[in-house]
Amino acid sequence: MFSSPVELSSEAASYRLYCLDGNGGIHLADWVEADTDREAIAQARQIEHGSRKCEVWQRNRLVATLNAQDLAD
Repeated sequence: MFSSPVELSSEAASYRLYCLDGNGGIHLADWVEADTDREAIAQARQIEHGSRKCEVWQRNRLVATLNAQDLAD
């Protein structure tokens, strides 16, 4: 006998954006809702943060590290 299939949620995943100051401390933290990693990274690039470096996380997984050049695109 098989169990019924698991119903997947159609909700977007939650990502966390951490932007770092020159000393490596967090000066901005924000939530991003996105369907894919690529979409979360694109949203992170659009947020005004004035940082040299930002990190995009999904739970305990580092999705991307964006440096100043990445953030200027």
